[in-house]
Amino acid sequence: MSRKSKGINAERELIHMLWNRGWAALRTAGSGSMHFPAPDIIASNKLRKIAIECKITKEDKKYFKKTEIQQLKNFSDYFGAEPWVAVKFYRTSWFFINIEDLEDTGKNLLITHKQALIKGLGFFEFLGEIIN
Repeated sequence: MSRKSKGINAERELIHMLWNRGWAALRTAGSGSMHFPAPDIIASNKLRKIAIECKITKEDKKYFKKTEIQQLKNFSDYFGAEPWVAVKFYRTSWFFINIEDLEDTGKNLLITHKQALIKGLGFFEFLGEIIN
């Protein structure tokens, strides 16, 4: 399976998870490949609007281009949404990272698995749900 297919499947997985929890969610086709800023996923539950850049990796860290995160921020500002990064490391659940918590390496922005465990939110926590 190609990297692109894996990424699309990860986005679809997250969309199904959101719909199953009462959120409306959809993929924005062509995100990152057109002139206008577009996140991978936009979602809402009437109370919150979120814009998500999704990544899946087999590594223990994930780098983001600064322009990619700036476009997420720009879209979110225009749309009135919260900008988030969702990362799924190898054999883990999704982590939701506030873009302010990404580490600036100079050339890129970075989140490691260790940092995600500390700063990131799990799926239910991100949605504001309390699971006993």
